[in-house]
Amino acid sequence: MSASGGTKAIVAALAANLSIAVAKFVAFAFSGSSSMLAEGVHSLADSSNQALLLVGGKKAKKTASEEHPFGYGRERYIYSFIVSIVLFSVGGVFALYEGYEKIVHPHELSNWWWPVGVLVFAIIAEAFSFRTAIQESNAVRGSLTWTQFVRRAKAPELPVVLLEDLGALVGLFLALLGVGLAVLTGDSFWDGLGTICIGVLLVLIAIVLAAETKSLLLGESADASQVRAIREVLVDEETVTGVIHMRTLHLGPEELLVAAKIAVRHHDSAADVARAIDAAEARIREAVPIARVIYLEPDIYRPATEKADAGV
Repeated sequence: MSASGGTKAIVAALAANLSIAVAKFVAFAFSGSSSMLAEGVHSLADSSNQALLLVGGKKAKKTASEEHPFGYGRERYIYSFIVSIVLFSVGGVFALYEGYEKIVHPHELSNWWWPVGVLVFAIIAEAFSFRTAIQESNAVRGSLTWTQFVRRAKAPELPVVLLEDLGALVGLFLALLGVGLAVLTGDSFWDGLGTICIGVLLVLIAIVLAAETKSLLLGESADASQVRAIREVLVDEETVTGVIHMRTLHLGPEELLVAAKIAVRHHDSAADVARAIDAAEARIREAVPIARVIYLEPDIYRPATEKADAGV
């Protein structure tokens, strides 16, 4: 995912959510709809989430230091994980509580046209934000399905914005349904039920985001196509005759560490091996540009060992 693509989607979502949050709180003030209050808090939480993603992207650009020699690329993962916690606690749990309170202590909606009008406006604004996120994601997801893209993406921003926008749109329709039923039946129970459904939805999305971001924080390898490309270019059939074993690790969305033990012939001189390693590093960076940190350890060629470790 390009940084510019992710930033564009985040800014579009931030602008939409800020305007929607203000409109929802105004509608709640005039109508007393719990769905409106829950949705207003939801939009406010989403706005803070997008701000966190922007902060994480900025911090990730800091130059590597002696204390953090591999840089700060994982800042983007950390802030994305914080986003999932905010979405769960501020958005989901608050909506569940507010829906429960509405059902236990019901009160009639007033000025129902306010929440309905705001919800229609919010659906339109959120749809534009969701459309932007889809366009930016389509530019980088290739042949992956949407589920595969969310699960495999190494850059967390677009999956986060996609799921947030999807949750916001579904939540808005739930809120509209709850408010509509409350108006038609005169029973505010439906408004409370719609609010609880919004809370459940937000909690589920937060759990998915937390699980996927946790995997990135623990450290994920390069995808299978990148691993194959690195293996193919490592061997030159002259000095480097095979790959005994190899490990890859994402230091950040666009930073990959590659460590490999390569097989060389016993009669090769140290100078020959050094030149072969330099050439291999250059080939790796050309094949997989995000391979920024590369460690290659030469070992004496042993046919039995190479055959046993093939494909590792």
